[in-house]
Amino acid sequence: MRRRKQGRKVAGILLLDKPLGLTSNAALQRVKWLYHAAKAGHTGSLDPLATGLLPICFGETTKFSAFLLDADKHYRVRVRLGQTTTTADAEGEIIAEAPTDGITEQAVREVLAQFIGTIEQLPPMYSAVKHKGERLYKLAREGKEVERTPRPIEIYRLDLLEFALPELVLEVHCSKGTYVRTLADDIGQQLGCGGHVSALRRTGVGPYIETNTRFVPLAEIQQLHEAAVAQAHASDERQPVNFATLDAHLLALDTVLGHCPALRLSADAAFYLRQGQAVLVPQAPTEGLVRLYDPSQHFLGIGEILDDGKVQPKRLI
Repeated sequence: MRRRKQGRKVAGILLLDKPLGLTSNAALQRVKWLYHAAKAGHTGSLDPLATGLLPICFGETTKFSAFLLDADKHYRVRVRLGQTTTTADAEGEIIAEAPTDGITEQAVREVLAQFIGTIEQLPPMYSAVKHKGERLYKLAREGKEVERTPRPIEIYRLDLLEFALPELVLEVHCSKGTYVRTLADDIGQQLGCGGHVSALRRTGVGPYIETNTRFVPLAEIQQLHEAAVAQAHASDERQPVNFATLDAHLLALDTVLGHCPALRLSADAAFYLRQGQAVLVPQAPTEGLVRLYDPSQHFLGIGEILDDGKVQPKRLI
């Protein structure tokens, strides 16, 4: 007998501001419980050392989580020069130290310029990359080191915000798959003194950037949950918990795809597209992905323009 799923059927995206010291999965499970959600998932892990944006997708929105997994990322990182650690961040053991006295701001800027563009990056041993079915971090904890293959990544921007030896503060805009810890270690090696991440904050994922979008702290969600529960239990007759104040923080799932053109379909086109058929839509773009809406402006999902100009359903809700 199949067990019924517990939890609310809720959909949307929470731009969670993950606190320091919490794993991404622990943050996800906590938020899922606070929302009493039947289904939820995050879109790319943040180390416990890191704070900042961890988008949480609920319900139908999880179908579109790959768009955030594949999206560009933004970080603000504090790099401690002169110390190399086992994990390339402050959680590891210091394995080498070197003086930083002779390093100038100009030298740092020249080294940073070398990392702009497409570069090859070697995944760190303390990472979730798999080797013969095993996570590298598991092998690393066993004291093992295996050969890894460098991967191409893109560094779009690498700005020096603060220069106060032995520390630097950098702003990074990079492609998916970039390990900022490795970037910090490589910068330190190029400067001849080593370095590691002492603090890290993710400031943006895809269309969600901290400068123009508010990230919601976990503590705030906790407080709203407690207030909603207290209100439900305030009367003599126990009332269901009203999650409206929590749900108000959820963004519509089509905000993930704001970079894609919107396409409004006729009732007939929407019907056939829901059946999995490609449809011809007047004045549609000539290529790429499009956001699809029915005549009532309800979001249907994502379509792809075929070579013959028809719109093919790619991911529907």
